[in-house]
Amino acid sequence: MDQLLRADGLTTQQAAMITVVDLLGTPSLSQAATALGTTHQNARQLADALKRKGFLRISADGADARVRRLNTTAKSESYWRHRSAADQQQVLDWFGDLTPAEAKTLFELLAKLEHRARAALSTAASVPDTKPRSRSGHRPGH
Repeated sequence: MDQLLRADGLTTQQAAMITVVDLLGTPSLSQAATALGTTHQNARQLADALKRKGFLRISADGADARVRRLNTTAKSESYWRHRSAADQQQVLDWFGDLTPAEAKTLFELLAKLEHRARAALSTAASVPDTKPRSRSGHRPGH
């Protein structure tokens, strides 16, 4: 996938970040990091790069200015809309060697994983998105 995206200046991780933000709506940076299974610092680097490229907006949360919210931009929507057909064909080609029964099993397993991931994300979204701060006002590890 990196080869398909490289020509447009994107990485697979950046594409995954855009996908997570699209799926979650307006996630916090921490929620996006959790969804990607990465660190807050790595998610911040991805978000900053995507902001510079015009694919994401990063803004302060209305209720808590310490929390950063992510939104995709019109440029991102347009980019993915135009890539869609070629990307879909590429993904279909990956599964071309599977028999219909194997493909069905694979997609059933992926559906189970998706259900579990969505449940985990909704649990994470219901937890307040603030981390304890030390007396100096900095979050531990930041």
